[in-house]
Amino acid sequence: MASLMRRSVAELVGTMLLVYFGPGAAAMLLMIAARESGPLQSLTIGSLGGLADWLAIGLAFAIVITAVIYGLGRISGAHINPAVTIALLASKRFPATDAVAYIVAQLVGALIGSILFYFSAGLDAVTIGGLGATAPAVGVTFGMAILAETIGTFVLMMVIMGVAVDERAPPGFAGLIIGLTVGGIITTIGGLTGSSLNPARSFGPAVGDLLLGGPDVMGGAFPIYIIGPILGALIAVFFYDWVVKED
Repeated sequence: MASLMRRSVAELVGTMLLVYFGPGAAAMLLMIAARESGPLQSLTIGSLGGLADWLAIGLAFAIVITAVIYGLGRISGAHINPAVTIALLASKRFPATDAVAYIVAQLVGALIGSILFYFSAGLDAVTIGGLGATAPAVGVTFGMAILAETIGTFVLMMVIMGVAVDERAPPGFAGLIIGLTVGGIITTIGGLTGSSLNPARSFGPAVGDLLLGGPDVMGGAFPIYIIGPILGALIAVFFYDWVVKED
């Protein structure tokens, strides 16, 4: 097994790539829309509503997650998500010391990914695209958003357990299946919450916006993207263990 340092670096790089390409795709859609119709009133992906928009964003996430899992999964397991790490810790599949290092690496990597996207795309990525920061759509309450994020992450974590954690899973398919699952979830609930499923995915753009003068999404809505994904992942890991337990 690789050292904790090397595994943490793999988590940092993997999460960096996730945030650069995933939220980056959302920011690009907002920038393109603004160029075509003038500046948008909302500077977060809550402005996007068309199914085609969310299908495109979901595809970007699916591809980069698949690439990261196949590229770095053998080194660190490619958690690239604090909710996944916390769920594996809670189910005694992952040691606490490693979990802390992974989560710090994921959050730092997410912020670096957002900053790198800003350097690639310019100030419009912040002022118009909001760096792809997550925010609930108009009419979606705090409780509704937490429920959607919980259900979405429950599905994601259940799939991770079935295709990546369970020793009986057929080898070679985890990256593809997990990537497609994320893409499908985003296509469905993206229009409600931005479909984070991952506290680091929301943390990077939110802090990046705060540092670079973009929209402030670190206030009342931000806890949605901590509570929902962690709760969903925890429910999924214990549900999976209970369902597959052999009598």
